[in-house]
Amino acid sequence: MDKIDKKLITLLQENARTPLKALAAKVFLSSPAVSARIEKLEKDGIIDGYEVKINQLSLGYHITAFINLEVAPNQKPEFYPFVTSCPNVVECNCVTGNYSMLLKVIFPSTMELDTFIGQLQKFGRTSTQIVFSTPVAPRGINVNVDLPGEEEN
Repeated sequence: MDKIDKKLITLLQENARTPLKALAAKVFLSSPAVSARIEKLEKDGIIDGYEVKINQLSLGYHITAFINLEVAPNQKPEFYPFVTSCPNVVECNCVTGNYSMLLKVIFPSTMELDTFIGQLQKFGRTSTQIVFSTPVAPRGINVNVDLPGEEEN
């Protein structure tokens, strides 16, 4: 991946709907050359997809919370389909520590969050943190930072 690929990734993370012509102008290549580079980045699995950012507050989801859940290994075959089917779970991670799962959830109210936590507790012990504010929102990866051992192209 060279500097042009890194610039394209940065631009696409800022706005995945940026027209090819605009991208091409910013990296000083033709539109077909930019298209080919993006296609290669997709083929190589570096670009994994494109998303729309939704303002959850405008849709009435006023509560964001992180739920730690202790799930026994033998419960995972039942837990994974359950959590996958829950639309309010926006992320679920298998983690180390005292709990085995970390869920990020959104709900319109604390009452609905409480009901969901009650459903989760059939799988194990929970600990919940409600988010007051988010000083750093989910963001893209800064591909312009050189990693240790990486030489600049």
